[in-house]
Amino acid sequence: MRLVPLFFIILPLVELWLLIEVGALVGALPTVAGVVLSALGGVVLLRHQGVGALSRGRQRLAAGELPAEEMLEAMVLALSGLMLVAPGFITDTLGLLGLIPPLRRWLVARIVPRMVVSAAAGRRGEGPRTLEGEFWREDDRSR
Repeated sequence: MRLVPLFFIILPLVELWLLIEVGALVGALPTVAGVVLSALGGVVLLRHQGVGALSRGRQRLAAGELPAEEMLEAMVLALSGLMLVAPGFITDTLGLLGLIPPLRRWLVARIVPRMVVSAAAGRRGEGPRTLEGEFWREDDRSR
């Protein structure tokens, strides 16, 4: 967890350096156009695949099953969409990788066995807890 803040410091610096290098090599306009076009293309793919993941999740719920894989796929898609919106070639590449269905399913398949699903609403090991009591409206003068 200590590496997460470091990630948010180093990644933008590397992205900025890479954008400057690519801009110096091919020019500013093609660089900006490449970033914008990759983000737009990724958003179109994200919308299409997100609808598919939502549809599969609803089918599993209708069948009475927990759509854990579909929920994780939706999370990967959301993270991929966030990366596509962020300017830069590294984040765009990572975002596009998250949109490749076989790669995304492989990643989800690696995460699902580590998940713990609990039906209890209370603390771990306890069942659902109910708080009982009475209430009345303060503006009710008939009491």
